[in-house]
Amino acid sequence: MTPTLVMAAHGARSGHWESVMDSLAARVRRARPGAPVELGFLEISAPLLSDVLSQVAGPVVVVPMLLAGGYHAHIDLPAVVARTRPDALVAGQLGPHRLLTSVLARRLAAAGLRPCDAVILGAAGSSDPAALDDVRAAARLLSVRLSRPVTAAFASAGTPTLAQALERTRAGLAPRVAVASYLLAPGFFHDRLVSSGADLVSPPLGVDDDLAALVWARFDEALARRRPAVAPAAPVAPARAPFATGTPA
Repeated sequence: MTPTLVMAAHGARSGHWESVMDSLAARVRRARPGAPVELGFLEISAPLLSDVLSQVAGPVVVVPMLLAGGYHAHIDLPAVVARTRPDALVAGQLGPHRLLTSVLARRLAAAGLRPCDAVILGAAGSSDPAALDDVRAAARLLSVRLSRPVTAAFASAGTPTLAQALERTRAGLAPRVAVASYLLAPGFFHDRLVSSGADLVSPPLGVDDDLAALVWARFDEALARRRPAVAPAAPVAPARAPFATGTPA
């Protein structure tokens, strides 16, 4: 029986955000016709991941729609899966990955990036140092792709903040500062990037064939590993500032 791919996203108080996630799920289905694909949310949006998992028959692979590690990737999501469908496989989060780099570069180019522009990779933020390191790794990949320095900065938890990064970057020689939105869809955190005062802010990653391909790559990797979800032992929940969603705090 073909395993069902369950895309597990955070959730947001934004109809536009939910529409983008629905469209991305449709793109993932189109990338592998006939393969069952479902979308569920950890909180706020419907359907909840726990409800989706309880209703899906047969083998399941959960792909976290998260761009970096942190509370949701390492604690929250595995606990939901282990409680609801302990037989399910949980894939790694989406980022960092070269396919995300490709989408970021295209979004910047479409927004009008110039060769002389300085670039900041703008992410939501997290209290988990490992999650911040994931974003910094994504910034390094983008730096190689663009052949220029790229600074990772955060709209909430994490340093440098977006304001700090903008101030430091403007002290340099670049005539303009561009922010690459390291978010899946429009919402609260993308609004923060847009209002930061940067000269250019690219659209979020959104719906893209490369992103759909990455979702399937994580699915295939999880099947190759075949490790079911394990509930974390006595988790201590840090202050949560999820990456990938543009979710209001």
